[in-house]
Amino acid sequence: MVVQAYILIQTDVGKAADVAKAIAEVKGVTMAEDVTGPYDVIVRAEARNVDELGKLVVARVQVLDGITRTLTCPVVHI
Repeated sequence: MVVQAYILIQTDVGKAADVAKAIAEVKGVTMAEDVTGPYDVIVRAEARNVDELGKLVVARVQVLDGITRTLTCPVVHI
């Protein structure tokens, strides 16, 4: 089973491109784009289970320099 999520990220002013580039290198991240709007970067990530997804977000994404806030939106297939 693979769990997928979109991670919406707010960054310090002027850091969106640098954050997107750094996140794109994180294992488990399949896409990272800097965008305009209420969030500065949108990331698509996947892991083997919800626990691993949480660890990915907390231990490898939220710790990156320039990130001020994240919102994780799991993908649900009904």
